Amino acid sequence: MKLKIHGNIFDRFTPSQVLVIGFAGLILFGAVLLSLPVSSASGEPTDFIDSLFTATSAVCVTGLVVFDTGTYFSTFGQVVILLLIQVGGLGFMTMGTLFALLLGKKISLRERLIMQEAYNKLSIEGVVRLAKAVLAITFLIEGVAALVLGLRFAGEFGLARGMYYGVFHSVSAFNNAGFDLMGDFRSLTGYVSDVPVNLVVSLLVILGGLGFSVIIDILTKRKWQRFSLHTKVVISTTVVLLAAGMAAVFLLEFNNAATMKGMPLQAKLTASWFQGMTPRTAGFNSLDIAGLRNATQFLLIIFMFIGASPGSTGGGVKTSTFAALVMAVIAMVRGKEDVEMFGRRLPRDIVQRSLTIVAASIAFLIMITMLLTVTESAEFLAVLFEATSAFGTVGLSMGLTPKLTVLGKLVIIFTMYAGRLGPLTIAFALAQRRQKALYHMAEEKIMVG
Repeated sequence: MKLKIHGNIFDRFTPSQVLVIGFAGLILFGAVLLSLPVSSASGEPTDFIDSLFTATSAVCVTGLVVFDTGTYFSTFGQVVILLLIQVGGLGFMTMGTLFALLLGKKISLRERLIMQEAYNKLSIEGVVRLAKAVLAITFLIEGVAALVLGLRFAGEFGLARGMYYGVFHSVSAFNNAGFDLMGDFRSLTGYVSDVPVNLVVSLLVILGGLGFSVIIDILTKRKWQRFSLHTKVVISTTVVLLAAGMAAVFLLEFNNAATMKGMPLQAKLTASWFQGMTPRTAGFNSLDIAGLRNATQFLLIIFMFIGASPGSTGGGVKTSTFAALVMAVIAMVRGKEDVEMFGRRLPRDIVQRSLTIVAASIAFLIMITMLLTVTESAEFLAVLFEATSAFGTVGLSMGLTPKLTVLGKLVIIFTMYAGRLGPLTIAFALAQRRQKALYHMAEEKIMVG
């Protein structure tokens, strides 16, 4: 007697659950590869918890590392990390679509639903076209940037190694991962005044953090008046945050002996731009994070919490969520019932969803920070910085990551994973489960404020 199985095991799960399980499976697969002796430069197997931490950081495009990527891992291990970053940044459904297209297979309705969830779209219309555009844009941008960076690094490391470094840092930057190969946890501090490296890496980070739908909107419509409201909100919020970040770092660190005091003005401006930009979920740093003033470190925490934009390779609560709440507060202060942006009125459910995402994220960060204060012996600001960096999938650290206890590593692993999926899945769970009320309770006011 034969047992017939209809469909596959993923047919039993919702699109949100498929994404959660898929990312977990990819992380475990990467952890197994990184734990192999061939993945380490020493030829010794890596402890599975450390491999799991690294794989989670790569798939969730975070950049927090317990080992220095450039010196601890072999070329094989570095390539594994690179592939995990690429698949994690684009999403495994996008990569699955690539292989399906190469094999000439059709994308099923269920796969389109999962892609809709992954891209944070409100409908399945055009998701396959979007996936194709995402792949084309990604490989074009990464390819051009890899060539430019490779030629820059070639003069320092030789042509072969320089081009390899160019490819690695291009993929890492565009996917907002923050992994680097410079050695000794230096990140890009050796290039603090290097204009080409700072410019290319920052452009990659910004483009990767805008969101693919915004990039496509810009390429197809080309005029501000024709852009969607979402594109206008993302661009304007991004510009404001970038300008505020650069100005704040410049003013706060100008005379800081541990960071910028001895630099010429051009280097200070370059460093301020780069360090004000990277908290937008990138993870690279050109200044010593531990040497920054407390005010600057706290400012970076705020930027890390806000993060990048929806449908991008970055994390955080997202720029549009932040903008919606700011405009809601402004509307309340002005006594307006409607939240208006660029001549358009935001639906009430968007504002409520934004509030829910931010409130849930703050509650989650409070819980994680409290856990880390118990498991780790470190200053509170360093713990809060680490927790926010993991949640926002940023990768910046005040030096706590390599010193984490086993329990601390497990907490950060969970935080990175939740940060990569949390806001997205919360938003869509709310959108899918919304039910129209058949009746309303009697209204009564309470005192607030």
